[in-house]
Amino acid sequence: MPPVFDWWGRETHRGTPVVVKMDNPNWSISDADDDFVISSTRSGKKGVRGKNAKQLTWVLLLKAHKAAGCLASFGSAVVGIASAVRRRLVSGRTDEADEMEEEEDEEEDRGKSAMVILSPPGDEAVSSRTTRSRRLYSFIKAFLFVSLAMLLFEIAAYINGSHAISPEIHRLVSESFGVHGFFLWVYTTWMMIRVDYIAPPLQFLANVCVALFLIQSADRFILCLGCFWIRLKGIKPESKLTTSPDDKDLESGVKDYFPMVLVQIPMCNEKEVYHQSIAAACNLDWPKNDILIQVLDDSDDPITRCLIKEEVVKWQRTGVRIVYRHRLNREGYKAGNLKSAMNCDYVKDYEFVTIFDADFQPSPDFLKRTVPHFKENDEIGLVQARWSFVNKDENLLTRLQNINLCFHFEVEQQVNGIFLNFFGFNGTAGVWRIKALVDAGGWLERTTVEDMDIAVRAHLKGWKFVYLNDVECQCELPESYEAYRKQQHRWHSGPMQLFRLCLPAIIRSKISFWKKSNLIFLFFLLRKLVLPFYSFTLFCIILPITMFIPEAELPSWVICYVPAIMSFMNILPSPKSFPFIVPYLLFENTMSVTKFNAMISGLLQLGSAYEWVVTKKSGRASEGDLHLLAHHKKEADEKLPVRSESAPDLDAVLKEKLEKECKKEKKKHNRIYRKELTIAFLLLTAAARSLLSAQGIHFYFLLFQGISFLLVGLDLIGEQID
Repeated sequence: MPPVFDWWGRETHRGTPVVVKMDNPNWSISDADDDFVISSTRSGKKGVRGKNAKQLTWVLLLKAHKAAGCLASFGSAVVGIASAVRRRLVSGRTDEADEMEEEEDEEEDRGKSAMVILSPPGDEAVSSRTTRSRRLYSFIKAFLFVSLAMLLFEIAAYINGSHAISPEIHRLVSESFGVHGFFLWVYTTWMMIRVDYIAPPLQFLANVCVALFLIQSADRFILCLGCFWIRLKGIKPESKLTTSPDDKDLESGVKDYFPMVLVQIPMCNEKEVYHQSIAAACNLDWPKNDILIQVLDDSDDPITRCLIKEEVVKWQRTGVRIVYRHRLNREGYKAGNLKSAMNCDYVKDYEFVTIFDADFQPSPDFLKRTVPHFKENDEIGLVQARWSFVNKDENLLTRLQNINLCFHFEVEQQVNGIFLNFFGFNGTAGVWRIKALVDAGGWLERTTVEDMDIAVRAHLKGWKFVYLNDVECQCELPESYEAYRKQQHRWHSGPMQLFRLCLPAIIRSKISFWKKSNLIFLFFLLRKLVLPFYSFTLFCIILPITMFIPEAELPSWVICYVPAIMSFMNILPSPKSFPFIVPYLLFENTMSVTKFNAMISGLLQLGSAYEWVVTKKSGRASEGDLHLLAHHKKEADEKLPVRSESAPDLDAVLKEKLEKECKKEKKKHNRIYRKELTIAFLLLTAAARSLLSAQGIHFYFLLFQGISFLLVGLDLIGEQID
């Protein structure tokens, strides 16, 4: 059984204090939480510390015992990781092999695939999709081979002493006829080429990336200042209602506070979380006659469809106004699902619509805390709530995701909402004015980020957005690197795809020049394009090259100090995560490969930009949610003791499903990510080269960054499969 690598997410057991008594009852040594207190109770000498050889011996023995225990646990972890690495390499399960298997399965049975092509770019583009996706890997692999050759060449020059000669002397030596040895002539030629032809453009590219890095860092610093100002002044959106609705209002039938609200729950094969999301929506504290819940099921799995439909029937029997909708044609995935639901005739009777993804669990007072912000303010088109995470402490991967998303909600969304009245809709946990959706053109199926698309189009129409940082909606974080990687690919390819589509509309729109500049340069270019570009180019390409081209250099403050300051600022919204600041910095640079590849895919409209992969859920919920869910399911079961006649025969469907799955059973496994592994060896090669030039800070950065890529490439971060 492979070792479990989630020890960083568990609470360590400190054990009971150890008390050691000496032969002399007047002395005692107490070891409690690593603090040794030596006290003297000798008569007449209270409060005076004393010590003897026996005491010191016991103290040293206890210290040695604890140190040996720490070393033993560390050694066991190292052995466990080494064992997992060996098994993973022997299994040879790479990400590209799995993707090819998924494509074959998709051709055999479309129903088993969770991947949807939103807008097929053509048969030729689809057939060449795999070839295009491998170009980045081929480039990195070739670059690695060149780096290894250069490392061997530089080591030979170091042993020979040629590296210590200046380029000018090398030039004179090469022009003279007294060149001693073929190696000296080759090294001299190489130095002339890199000084005259390679170093200048490389230094120029490095300076451009550093400039972009500083601009993006300044943007983050300004956002943090804005967040600090909001905290200092206590600024937050206020609704026009001075009092919130209470039970008396509900009984008296006062409708001013309770407009008609439509709740939509889009889902697709969400068998792990469907019951939680449906239960949370059905328990929203809102008059029953003023709310309708739509369960928009795009599942192609017959068992999942049956389970969801039975769950809806149970809640219908309890008096909840809830309907089940299933599309036979899954065109457009989530955007198509929402668009289809908004075309229902009864939607015209509702004023607002709120959307919850399948893993979201809103609190009962969610609508009471969000809908009042629309009261007497016809310019508000969207009210967005914050996300909170039930599994943020599950493993190292979820902890690092929590740092990123806390900064996004606490800083980016809050500052943009307060000062600009605009931000990107997060796709869920938000309430839309239906009039704003219609005015913006409704849901479109042209990108994989339909939430950002509708937000930009509504902003161009003049609608304002409100962000509520104190209203939270619980959800899940991806616990495996595979799921997180696919999610980030969609989140970073979609905005670039949308930018190409929206740029003409932004330029022609009637909004102010400042709003146009904010959309183009800050919202899209700086935060969606520049960040993954310089992260990958500067730290994964240029920095390793400078180790072999020392004439082009990066200063230490670019490698160490500025990234450390930026990481410190990013971690401020989640201060409990401060011990993970170094892994966070390294992991963000590691993810730059996936983000850069996704950004290029969306910008150039490659085939992978049209893929939608459903993020895997585990079905976790907080303890309070589980008790609430169990209570209401018990009530529903009492009111519906037998299965409804309209419900499908689950036993027959289950039997048919099992027979089909037994024919081709697939075992879950951890993957090996070849791009990340290749860059890991590249960075470690550059780290070895930096030792020859005694570049200390560069060596440590390249070493730890290479180890970070190595761990991610071997899928040793996140959920581990036994």
